[in-house]
Amino acid sequence: MTDANRLEIFLIATPGLETVLCNEAKGLGFADAKVVPGGVQFQGTWPDVWRANLWLRGATRVLVRIGSFRAFHLAQLDKRARKFPWADHLRPDVPLRVEVTTRKSKIYHAGAARQRIERALTESFGANLSEDAPICVKVRIDDNLCTISLDSSGESLHKRGHKGGVGKAPMRETLASLFLRDCGYSGEEPVLDPMCGSGTFVIEAAEIAAGLPAGRHRHFAFEQFGSFDAETWQAMKEDVAPCQPKSVFYGFDRNAGAIEMSQANAERAGVSEFAKFQQQAVADLTPPEGPPGLVIVNPPYGARIGNKKLLFALYGSLGKTLKEHFGGWRVGIVTTEPALARATGLPFLPPGPPIPHGGLKVKLFQTKALPKP
Repeated sequence: MTDANRLEIFLIATPGLETVLCNEAKGLGFADAKVVPGGVQFQGTWPDVWRANLWLRGATRVLVRIGSFRAFHLAQLDKRARKFPWADHLRPDVPLRVEVTTRKSKIYHAGAARQRIERALTESFGANLSEDAPICVKVRIDDNLCTISLDSSGESLHKRGHKGGVGKAPMRETLASLFLRDCGYSGEEPVLDPMCGSGTFVIEAAEIAAGLPAGRHRHFAFEQFGSFDAETWQAMKEDVAPCQPKSVFYGFDRNAGAIEMSQANAERAGVSEFAKFQQQAVADLTPPEGPPGLVIVNPPYGARIGNKKLLFALYGSLGKTLKEHFGGWRVGIVTTEPALARATGLPFLPPGPPIPHGGLKVKLFQTKALPKP
């Protein structure tokens, strides 16, 4: 593929974690990845799009920008949309839907623009439109430049395809993986979650250590694109060499149902051999045998679960346990409340930026290796 035919690939990131995602993309070999508003951008080929969907753990979606043109009024938009090479990328037999946003443009009515593009697609390409179609054509009209992208992922990439049960306030797998990376986790050390819920942190850590692709158990929208090569894709999925992790990964929770759910999720993910779960209260926590690693936890915040006043005692108990028994371990705590983080008494570094999570804003509070008592 020539440079002229290279695609502009855009990774949607969780706001505040764009740099962490960019580092992940570079680590997967997307060397020209750079942070841009809303995510991470790099150039590549269609196989790069497929590989990004298969392996990236922190991206929310992978969009592919397939072309652009200027349009200053609806008639011009209609004319140029009819000339656009839709057949290079889409199949007329696969239903699709169109989403349009406009900004600082003479075409200011997104609904009218959408109608024109949909009509162009049906009349010039023979497209089959459906509101719940698996294929989404995203059109952004910004300063009169109409940019056309395809959502190559389909369902959000946090849906790994192997989680059956979730807790009351689950953390998305994409967010959990970025927090793990932000804590310096690379798969070489044990990870322990003392309030594991549905096991997200533990299972993500185990998958990373085992070298397992994030998207190995699911399908993607690009499998129904006109540009899709099933043979190359199958070879890409088979070209995976899982490894035996050097560590075991631990999840604890006082709730028996959470432990049962975590174990089932780990089984479906294929990591139950080295992801271990046990019912246990925070105050009874002791470190496993072996070298120190990372304790990472997403405790209740009091906004949706629990009484915030009672949580200060919980955070205090967690901090006391970690200070007394987990010397040499690093700690990462995700919470909405700096006061709750301070209640642990742990020596936190300056917190990270506010990150949207379930309608709230959370921050990652982390420590260096704790001193030994």
